[in-house]
Amino acid sequence: MSHRIVVAPELGEPVGYAHAVVAAPGRLVHLGGQTALGPDGEIHGTTLVEQLDVVAANVVRALAAAGGVPEDIVSIQIFVTDPADYRNNLRELGRVWQRHFGRHYPASGLFGVTRLFDEPALIELMCVAVLPEERLP
Repeated sequence: MSHRIVVAPELGEPVGYAHAVVAAPGRLVHLGGQTALGPDGEIHGTTLVEQLDVVAANVVRALAAAGGVPEDIVSIQIFVTDPADYRNNLRELGRVWQRHFGRHYPASGLFGVTRLFDEPALIELMCVAVLPEERLP
């Protein structure tokens, strides 16, 4: 049984996100905020697009360590220091997203923040995933 994406007909068509996700029975996994922080303790990438590539890879690695795959993500919070930069780069950001997450678009929200913990960080992702029962040990 997989998670069910819900589209509310009274709302605008969701592009790059879901209005709602009904999670299949399973084990809940909360992923800590991921930035473009590399194993060396440094932020990698100077543009939002470059950093999303690192951030998304970090999310996938953290989720895999918990036994999950990108399709298990049911919600995501996207924190950016420049929402206009995000909007202006949607096409490129979408390509990076699809490279790491495929065409899986969970319920999500984008939040503009003044800065992130590591000053050069431009984006941070926080996710919630549900690992389906049939894949649990």
